[in-house]
Amino acid sequence: MPALSQGRALRPWLLATALALATPILASSVLAYADPLTLPEALSRAAASDPARPALASRLTAAEAGARQAAVRPNPVVGVEVEDLAGTGSYSLVDRAQATLYYEQSQERGGKRAARTALARSDISLTRLRDDVRMLDLFHEVELAWIDAVAAEAEAQLAADRLAIAERAQGEVNRRVKAARDPLFAGARADAQVAEARIALAEARAKAADARRAVAAFWGGGEVEIDPAVLEDLSAADQVAGSASETDLALLDAQRGVAAAKVRVEESKAVQDPTWRAGLRYLNEGGDVAAIIGGSIPLGRYDTNKGAIEQARAARTAADLDLMGAKAVFERKIAVLQAMLAQKASEARRIQAEVVPANARTVDLVREGFNRGGFSYLDVIEAQKALTDARARRLVLLKSFQIDRAQLDRLTGVHARLIPASETAR
Repeated sequence: MPALSQGRALRPWLLATALALATPILASSVLAYADPLTLPEALSRAAASDPARPALASRLTAAEAGARQAAVRPNPVVGVEVEDLAGTGSYSLVDRAQATLYYEQSQERGGKRAARTALARSDISLTRLRDDVRMLDLFHEVELAWIDAVAAEAEAQLAADRLAIAERAQGEVNRRVKAARDPLFAGARADAQVAEARIALAEARAKAADARRAVAAFWGGGEVEIDPAVLEDLSAADQVAGSASETDLALLDAQRGVAAAKVRVEESKAVQDPTWRAGLRYLNEGGDVAAIIGGSIPLGRYDTNKGAIEQARAARTAADLDLMGAKAVFERKIAVLQAMLAQKASEARRIQAEVVPANARTVDLVREGFNRGGFSYLDVIEAQKALTDARARRLVLLKSFQIDRAQLDRLTGVHARLIPASETAR
C-alpha cells in the first residue's frame, strides 16, 4: 500500500511535469501556425527585396536626363576668317589682308526639337512600364513557388494520413496474427506497409521544407509556415475573370507611342535647316570695318530621309498590330483558363463529395469484415489504396487548379497594385 500511495502521489507531479514540458512545444507550434504566410504577404516581401528594383531609379534618371538633353537647341558658332593674307603681285603684302569675325547659328525647322523631345519623354514612361511588367513576372514566379509550397504541405498531410491508416491496419493485423487467425506473412506485409508509409512521409516533409525555403529565397531566406488549406480555395472558378492586364497593354501602347514619335522625328529631318551668319570684316589696307550677313541651306536634292521615314512608319504599323494582336491573345488565353478552372473545380468537388466518401465507407466496411474474418488483409490494402489514390488525384487537381489561377492572375494583372511606387514622380 505505501508503494501504491507513493505512485498515486507521483502521478500529479508527473502530469504537471509533462504539461510543463509540452507547453513550450505546443505554444511554439501554435505561434508558428498562427500566422501562416499568405500569398499577398509573400508577394510584398519579394517586391521589397527585389534586387533589380533599385536600378529603376537610375534608369529613370538616365531617361529624364535624355529628355532634358533632347530639348537643347544647337550651339552657335563663333569663327574668324583671314583672307588675302599672302599671294602674288599686289597681294603679296600682309597689309592687304582682311579679317572677318562672325557669329553663326543654325535654325531647326520642321519641329525637330519638339519631336526629339517627345521621343525622349516617351522613353521615360516606357522605362517605368517595362519594370512594372518585370515585377508582374516576378510576382508570377513567387506565386508558383508559393503554390508548390502549399501543395507540398498538403502532400505531407496526405502522407501522414496514409501512415496513420497503415499503422491502424498494422495493429489490427498483429492482433489477428497473435490470435492465430492470420498467417505470419500478413503481419510482415503490414509492417512493410508501415515502413513504406514512414519513408513516404519523411520524403514529403523534406519536399515541403525545400518548397518553403524556395519561397523564402525570394526575400533572402528564413523560416515560413504554409497553410495547406488554401489549396482548397476554388472560388476563382465561380468568378468572372477580369480583362487583360492593363500594365502589359500599357507597355505595348507605350511602344506604339515611341514608334509614332520616331516617325515624327524622321519626318522632321526631311525639312532642311538654314544657317545664318553675321559678323564684322576688318580691311587692313585702309583700316576700315564693314558688317557682313549671310546664310546657307542644304538643297535637299539627294538626301530627303525618305528611307528612314518609311522604316519608322513600318515600325509604327507593326507596333499597332502588336497591340491589337496582344489584346486578342490575352482574351483568348483568359477564356481558356476560365473554362479550365471551372472544369477542374467541378471534378475536384465531385471527387470530394462522391468518390472520397464512398472509398472511406468501403474501407470501414472492409475493416469490419476483416475483423470478423470475412475479408483478407489484401482486401484491406486494396480498399485503403483506393481511398488514398482518390485523395491524391484530388490533390493533383487542386494544385493544377491553383497553377491555372496563377496564370490567370498574371494575364489579368491582379497583383499590379502590389508593385512599389518608383522613387521618381510619375
